Amino acid sequence: MADNQNENSTPAEASNAPAPEAKAETAPASEAPASAPATQAPAPSNDSGNHRGGRGGHGGGRGRGRPQRQAPPKPMTEDGKELTEKVVFINRCATATKGGRRFSFSALMVSGDKEGRVGVGFGKAQEVSECIRKGSDDAKRSLVRMKIVDGTIPHEVQAEHGGGVVLLKPACPGTGIIAGGGVRAVCEAVGITDVLGKSLGSNNHSNVVKATLKALSQLRTREEVLASRGKKVKESL
Repeated sequence: MADNQNENSTPAEASNAPAPEAKAETAPASEAPASAPATQAPAPSNDSGNHRGGRGGHGGGRGRGRPQRQAPPKPMTEDGKELTEKVVFINRCATATKGGRRFSFSALMVSGDKEGRVGVGFGKAQEVSECIRKGSDDAKRSLVRMKIVDGTIPHEVQAEHGGGVVLLKPACPGTGIIAGGGVRAVCEAVGITDVLGKSLGSNNHSNVVKATLKALSQLRTREEVLASRGKKVKESL
């Protein structure tokens, strides 16, 4: 009987007793040998912000380290005055070829210094930017002096070029430029602030602009009219 009890109790005690290997695993970390090297976390790389479009890093993102874009120089006259350029109309022309369609562009430009000088130019190229540049250069070479009195024209005038007919009337200060299209572009470039304009003929942009320039070239001041009649300013008063 005693042998049976010893046999029955032996497996129970063996199962309750902790294994020696388990004790070794649960030992605190402080008992680890000092000679074991400590593991270090990898240092963060500095290339996270160098990727294009990346949001990390201090200076990351698109355009890092690139110089800022500067605006192109403004057009100037020979005497150093700044010119105002206006695009009146850009036309696209398509030519059908064996390989497909080829496009070309033409631009009608108006340039002026807002002090009485204005010119018109026309440029053609395969790209829009190039045709605008050519038209601008052509307009700068054709600047003409117009007669303006106190921000308006001295008298009513009407002129035509081809099928375009333009009527211009002087206006009191504060009226503004009552015109549109090519007439408005020319008046703003030459420096007129108050005028009444009306296109009476064709709507072709080139003819309207040239008719406006012709009308402005026909203007005469009070002194010029009196001089043509052989009178002086004091006598007319």
